[in-house]
Amino acid sequence: MPSKLPRYTLRIDNNLLEKIKYIAESEGRSANKEIEQLIKKHVESYEKINGKINV
Repeated sequence: MPSKLPRYTLRIDNNLLEKIKYIAESEGRSANKEIEQLIKKHVESYEKINGKINV
């Protein structure tokens, strides 16, 4: 069954991507899920300082 999540193309430095893949593998995640976790943590941190973002 296809995912209903929106798609987003990300351009990223190859060296950084390889490091993310390494970390993801050590955490038992795909690179995509690792990037998603990093973004979620950043948004949570931002909202703690600046307040909830209502979208």
